[in-house]
Amino acid sequence: MDGVSVERCRQWLHELPSKRIAVVGDLMLDHYYIGSVSRISPEAPVPVVELERETYRLGGAANVAHNLRMLGCQVVLCGVVGDDSSGAELLELADELGIETSGIVQEHPRPTTVKTRVIGNNQQLLRLDREQRLPIADDSAERILSALDRADTVAAVILEDYNKGVLTPALIERVVAWAQQRGIPVLVDPKTENFFAYRGVTVFKPNQKEAQHALGVRLDSDESIVSAGIELIERLTAEYVLVTLGARGMMLVERNGQYRHIPSEARHVADVSGAGDTVIATLAAMMVTGATIVQAAVLASIAAGVVCGEPGVVPITAAGLLAAIEQIEPIASGLSDTAIGAHLAAD
Repeated sequence: MDGVSVERCRQWLHELPSKRIAVVGDLMLDHYYIGSVSRISPEAPVPVVELERETYRLGGAANVAHNLRMLGCQVVLCGVVGDDSSGAELLELADELGIETSGIVQEHPRPTTVKTRVIGNNQQLLRLDREQRLPIADDSAERILSALDRADTVAAVILEDYNKGVLTPALIERVVAWAQQRGIPVLVDPKTENFFAYRGVTVFKPNQKEAQHALGVRLDSDESIVSAGIELIERLTAEYVLVTLGARGMMLVERNGQYRHIPSEARHVADVSGAGDTVIATLAAMMVTGATIVQAAVLASIAAGVVCGEPGVVPITAAGLLAAIEQIEPIASGLSDTAIGAHLAAD
């Protein structure tokens, strides 16, 4: 597994509490109604959920921060919430996790982005979104930049774009320049709106659909995906492009033209929500501890496989990642890298 072992992963995780990563992007609050379903409503052909509990979790860029904290990193979270009860709930959840919230700006009258999911029998039945997608105020962007300036010893920056208005082209350019001046890697989880604004970043991580839409070409083979990765590297002057492929895993393309298919390690998929957040968080965390880009991507794939096995948006944990590697390592020691994914898929 490209030098990935339980012992090496344990060493990398041991270093993470000394590392601080800044996450800048669209913050969300995930609201869950969870219950069981045993009948269909007589009023309409819809399931009746007998409510058992209601819960809130961090979502969007805040979920990336949550993943980083569960792996052991220090995190500076930057973004915008509304001056409302949902914003207060998000701030409270972040504070409880030890996430630094000095970069979170309350902007009135903008509402906090909230995704409300109804879960019945461990399956998502419905989602309601409350959001505003207008660009944030110039003053909010300045306050985010000031929070970055005040942050000490940041080892990497993650830009998490959900097209909700925080990552404007101007703010993207200034954050990337800020990081470049300090020699700090920048990792990007883009969306289509500002797709080509992320020039000069270290890792650009679109999914297959986003890359296909942005480039206007059909990505239906490994060759076309690699070609797309090379084109994106050239157009963005990025170091690496990591295209996520859903159940097929990820394709890593490097500036020197080398590429690597990294298979999915998911054994059971209950919910893919938040898997992309886990990928970029794990990738950044492992890179700042000295793992190579390939090692970090392999671990990110394993981490995504773990969280996909749980309903709803859940973070990876250090213990969960180690446990997954412990299961894979004995199998992988006797297989080639390309055979690992196939073996697990058939297990």
